[in-house]
Amino acid sequence: MKKLTAFLFASLLGFSGFAQEKSKSDGQPPARSGKGWWNDNPSFVQPIPEVYVTARRPMKEIGMQQTKLDSTVLKENIALSMADVLTFNTSIFVKQYGRATLSTVAFRGTSPSHTQVTWNGMRINSPMLGMTDFSMIPSYFIDDASLLHGTSSVNETGGGLGGAVKLSTKPAEADGFGLQYVQGVGLFKTFDEFLRLTYGDKHWQVSTRAVYSSSDNDFKYRNYNKKMNIYDDDHQIVGTYYPTERNKCGAFRDFHILQEVYYNTGRGDRFGLQAWFLDSKRGVPMLSVDHRSDDEYVNEQTEQTFRGILSWDRLRGNYKVGLRAGYIHTGQGYDFSKDKGNGTMAEMIRSRSKINTLYGQAEGEYYIGKKWLFIANVSVHQHFVESRDKNVLELNSQSLAQGNNKKVVVGYDKGRVEVSAYASAKWMPTDRLGVSVALREEMYGEEWSPVIPAFFADYVVSKRGSIVVKASVSRNYRFPTLNDLYFLPGGNPDLKKEQGFTYDAGFSFAVGKEGIYSLNGSATWFDSYIDDWIVWLPTFKGFWTPKNVKEVHAYGVELKADATVRLSKNWQLGADVSFSWTPSINNGDPVDWADKAIGKQLVYVPEYSASATGRLSYRSWRLVYKWCYYSERFTTSDNDMKSKISRVLPYYMSDVSLEKLFSLHWSDFSVKVAVKNLFNEEYESVLSRPMPRMNFEVFLDIRPKWGKKR
Repeated sequence: MKKLTAFLFASLLGFSGFAQEKSKSDGQPPARSGKGWWNDNPSFVQPIPEVYVTARRPMKEIGMQQTKLDSTVLKENIALSMADVLTFNTSIFVKQYGRATLSTVAFRGTSPSHTQVTWNGMRINSPMLGMTDFSMIPSYFIDDASLLHGTSSVNETGGGLGGAVKLSTKPAEADGFGLQYVQGVGLFKTFDEFLRLTYGDKHWQVSTRAVYSSSDNDFKYRNYNKKMNIYDDDHQIVGTYYPTERNKCGAFRDFHILQEVYYNTGRGDRFGLQAWFLDSKRGVPMLSVDHRSDDEYVNEQTEQTFRGILSWDRLRGNYKVGLRAGYIHTGQGYDFSKDKGNGTMAEMIRSRSKINTLYGQAEGEYYIGKKWLFIANVSVHQHFVESRDKNVLELNSQSLAQGNNKKVVVGYDKGRVEVSAYASAKWMPTDRLGVSVALREEMYGEEWSPVIPAFFADYVVSKRGSIVVKASVSRNYRFPTLNDLYFLPGGNPDLKKEQGFTYDAGFSFAVGKEGIYSLNGSATWFDSYIDDWIVWLPTFKGFWTPKNVKEVHAYGVELKADATVRLSKNWQLGADVSFSWTPSINNGDPVDWADKAIGKQLVYVPEYSASATGRLSYRSWRLVYKWCYYSERFTTSDNDMKSKISRVLPYYMSDVSLEKLFSLHWSDFSVKVAVKNLFNEEYESVLSRPMPRMNFEVFLDIRPKWGKKR
């Protein structure tokens, strides 16, 4: 493993740097895909643009450390969620509890609640848990995705002690009516269906997208947490083996629909509507250490969520203003029932929660010549949360001061307003130098954070090769979630907000020759200190409660590179690779005299992670290979190596797909075969949560040519 890590580290250093590809017209990165590849040229072999040597960078991105996901990555497979996309195309840690179960994202050795997520500018982190389930976000519903690492997240939102994920949609490139239908069929009775209808003219762009996914999800796995004995005729043990079992209670059904309407006046004003509804019913799979049969209990969760945003943007020669209003409603349920032994199911847990969020934002940008850019915005999120376990117990509370019988409630009913204001000044005194200063102020409930400052700078060392060095520093805060403060039993209203400093430094380059090759890459060093880290700890009363106990030092290196080579007129080869080394050490005070967690790696934080994607295109054929790697993750804070349940073993994962495009007089369509877990790896992302071994799915994608020239 050490040899592999050293090899990846040395290889990526040769490609280090941020991509700075620019086009002649607007200085933006050239698109690697577009609508023409279907109707004008049914081929996966795309022109490789020239990397123009220029020092003029987008002023909004001065000094920022970010990863932009290509549109082809987001649309490669309808069955992929954003969790899958981030796993195979970035080096951040994606923690998955199993197929079609909770999937969270963590940057730079932090926790999932330290990752802020926005959709079209509206923050979608759960106000209860502070995190986002990326398995509930279809990648086909996202048109633009960017990762803002560390300090750079301050430009998008506060609270991102690790970073932020910025997701958005955009108007379809439609002229007249358009339709796309995709059908996927795979093992474990898996069915994935996607439908998109579009209409567009010079003023209107309308799009309707729908995704339906279902599966029995009853894959086989070898259970290494159970050992079975082999007996001879005399009932003597002559051997042992690990049994092969099926994933139990893991069936799921997800439905998503996204409606978008955009109106462009043609005079610099654009109005937009995005409305997204999801309905999900998922079984919670049994742990591999559970010896019960799947008909002995019911364990499932449901969710219905609506997200809607109305927007208005006005663009003029040197300024831009915009307004947004949004609403989120989420209803979640969790049910656990157990067989009493006579065939009758007894309800043990019947948890219900409702979240309503009102959102508003105003923003503006103002340019003074080509050297100054001023940005300001203010956003408001008003949350109303009700969380209850409907199985309420009636207990005698004579020990209480009032001495009356009371219902013991598990949950809470609270509201909280969250206000965030941001201002930034960006200055480019020369074509080589860029400097940015940002200030953010936040209020959660009645508590204000101190001013959150951030400073960014970049400098073009050499125009030949577009070598750019970058540096940034910021302070940041994250307020406790509503569960941290109010959950009964265990909430702690006296929690302090987490706070930290983050320092980034790195460099980038981009080289290439039009029509032949392009190569770019980045290397970033980061150092982060977080105080008052919130951790849930057990109490002598039998429940858990959160406390500010940890001081965490997270540091490391992030490397990225991608290259594309035109081998001949009909052949093209591309590769993207990333690597992270992220020690995340607990330096806090011992909880008690026996605390052995000080100086150890945080639980479920891999020290090493890497990913790679290779693409080989020949005319209308495309072969894609994806690979990812996570080092071991400890499940105990003392990093105990003696017990097999104290760590999750490292694993490598490989997926491959082969796709063929066809172009007929009435339609374009493609056929794709995707094989997941190509080498039949036995692995877990979370302890006792088995993942499926090798499986496959076949997709048919049809796009009729309505009203188009044949």
